[in-house]
Amino acid sequence: MEQKADKEQNISRRKFLQLCGTAVAGVGIAGVAGVFLHRKLTAPLPYASVRPEGANSGQPGFASPYRLESSFQAPGAIEAFELAGDRLIVAASNQIYMYDTTGALAHSFAVGSDLRDIAADERHIYLLFPARIEVYSPAGEWLRDWEACDDTADYCSMALTPSALFVTDAANKNICQYTAEGQFVRFIQSPDGFIVPSYSFGITYADGVIYCSNPGRHRVEKYTPDGAYTGFFGEAGETAGRFGGCCNPVHLTHTAAGEIITSEKGKPRISCYGTDGTFRSLLLDSPTLGGGHTAYDVKILKGRLFVAGNSRISVYRYDSTQAAATACSTCKADCPLRKGVTI
Repeated sequence: MEQKADKEQNISRRKFLQLCGTAVAGVGIAGVAGVFLHRKLTAPLPYASVRPEGANSGQPGFASPYRLESSFQAPGAIEAFELAGDRLIVAASNQIYMYDTTGALAHSFAVGSDLRDIAADERHIYLLFPARIEVYSPAGEWLRDWEACDDTADYCSMALTPSALFVTDAANKNICQYTAEGQFVRFIQSPDGFIVPSYSFGITYADGVIYCSNPGRHRVEKYTPDGAYTGFFGEAGETAGRFGGCCNPVHLTHTAAGEIITSEKGKPRISCYGTDGTFRSLLLDSPTLGGGHTAYDVKILKGRLFVAGNSRISVYRYDSTQAAATACSTCKADCPLRKGVTI
C-alpha cells in the first residue's frame, strides 16, 4: 500500500508540474509550490480529425512543407514512443505495443505504471520510470533492471549511445550517465545550471554529441559522451526559431544527417536546426499537429516524421509542392527527409 501511495503522489506531482510549466510563462516552480490552475486546463484539447492529404494548417503566414500521409490510433493515451529499425514502440495503458511502420500490431507486453521514456537498439528496449530503468528484449522478455543512483531522482527522458545511457533528472536538475548494463558513471551538470520548471527535460544523441534541453533557459545544450560541455543554441521568444513559454523545448530528436528536431509545448510546434544550432525551418505548427497545449513527441525514419499526440501516431512526409513556399525549399542542407521525394 505504501508503494502504491508513493506512485500516486509521484504521478500527481508530475501532472501538476506539466500543467504549470505549460500555462505559467516565465514563472519558476520550486517543488510543487505555486498557483493551482483552473480545472479545465488539465484536459488537452481533443485531437483534430485527420485532414486530407496536402492540407496545411490554415494559420496565416505559415504553410507546412509536410503533408499528413497516414495515422493510426493507439489503445490509450501515449506515454512514450520510440523507433528502432523498422519497429515502432509505443507505451500506453501499462503496455508496450510493437507496431510496424504502417501501424500493424505485431505484439504487446505488460509493464509498470508512470513510464517516462523509451530507448531502444536492435537487441534491447530500455524503459525509464521515475527512479529505475528496466530492460527488455524486443519480444518482451525481461532482461534486467536497476534503481536510480540517487534516492531523490525523478527521471524524465533518456538517450542511448553505443555504450551508455544518459538520463535527465527533473528533481536533481542534472544528467545521469550509466553504462548500457546499468553501472553508474557520472553526473553531468550544466555550467550555468539546468532550470527545469516542468517535465520538459529532453535529450538525444547524434553523431557523437549529447543534446539536452535546458528548458528554463530556452536553449539546447551540447555535451561530449564524456560529459564535457561544448556550447548551446537557442533563445527565448515566441517567433519561429526561438523557444517560448516558461520551459521549452520538451522533446529532441535528430535526422540521419545530424540536424536537430525540437518539439515545443504551450503552442505546440516542431522545428529543425542545423548541427551548429542554426535555425532551419518550422516544420509543423499547432493547427497542423492538432492543437492542444502538450508537446508532440516526434521521431524520424526513412524520410518521414512519426508524431505522437494524445492517443494517435501521425506520419508526415515532405511534399515538394507545399514546401515551395517555405524555407525548406531553399535549404542547402543534404536533408534525408527530402531524399526520394518525387511529389
